[in-house]
Amino acid sequence: MKPRHLHRTEDCRAVSDILQRVGDKWTVLVVSRLGDGPMRFNELRHIIGGISQKMLTSTLRGLERDGFVTRTVFPTIPPRVDYELTELGHELLVPVTALGEWARVNTARVTEARIKFDLANSKA
Repeated sequence: MKPRHLHRTEDCRAVSDILQRVGDKWTVLVVSRLGDGPMRFNELRHIIGGISQKMLTSTLRGLERDGFVTRTVFPTIPPRVDYELTELGHELLVPVTALGEWARVNTARVTEARIKFDLANSKA
C-alpha cells in the first residue's frame, strides 16, 4: 500500500518545530535587529519597541537555545550582557530579511484580498 503523501511525519514535525521558533513576529524582529551587530538587552528592547521585558527575555532564550544567538556576559559592575547572532543566526537572517521585505511590499495586496474575501463572505 502506497502512502497518501510523500512527506515523512518526522520531517513535517521537524519543519513545524523550527518554523514555530523562527516564524513568530518577535523572533523576526530580534533577528533582524541583531543583524546590525551585537546589542545589549535594553538597547534591543528600545529599538524593537512594543516588546515586554518578559517576551524579549523569552525570545532571546529560545534563540540562544536553538543556536541562533549567543549571550556574552562581561564582568563589569553592573554586569554587561551582549546578544549577537551566531553563524546559524546570520544564515537565518537571509530568509527573515527576504520575508520581511516581501511583507512590506505586499501589505496592500494582502489587505485588498482580505477585504474582498470578507465582503464576499458577509453576503453569504
